[in-house]
Amino acid sequence: MDDPLTDGPDTRHLLPRIVPLPEDHWDARVRDLLATAPRDPGGRVPNIFTTLARHPDLYERFMPFGGQLLRGGLLPGRIRELLILRTAHITGAAYEWGRHLPLAAAAGVTAADVRRVTEGPDAAGWTDLERHLLRAADQLHRDARVCAPTWAALASHYDVAELIEITMLVGQYHMVAFFLNSVGVQLDPGFDGTGPLDGARADG
Repeated sequence: MDDPLTDGPDTRHLLPRIVPLPEDHWDARVRDLLATAPRDPGGRVPNIFTTLARHPDLYERFMPFGGQLLRGGLLPGRIRELLILRTAHITGAAYEWGRHLPLAAAAGVTAADVRRVTEGPDAAGWTDLERHLLRAADQLHRDARVCAPTWAALASHYDVAELIEITMLVGQYHMVAFFLNSVGVQLDPGFDGTGPLDGARADG
């Protein structure tokens, strides 16, 4: 019998377990909810939203929280995206990785930064603060807490609200990665999801 904790080979490259809700199946409520969803070029609603919309109550409550962290948070865009990319890498979330590469580039994350994200906090080229931030992401992933030295280093730079946001941001994108990976949400056309999967096995 298969071990329920090790469900055989990695199957994230296979077809989705839950397919996005086709537009001709949108009822009035889903249509209203998705009317305000971010859209890709050509007006396409990303698969994450059309999949999550199968649970409209959850979708309705999730979007304001996710939007606050993504667009209304206290952290600078570059820091936010480094934390999200590191989280995508260590969870092997190809969808999250692919969707955030353009957002990261727009926030000033360079190709060299992206490479270093996959190498981890000890890679050459990070500032001390960036190392502590990536270590915090790794520690939250591994231990569900930021260790005392990393917390002290971050607390010397960030205020209380920003410290809260760091932990909530990493936690939010873990939750999203759990959903994306388990459901098998497929990356939308025009986005590159290569790069994060080896980190899920090698890091954290």
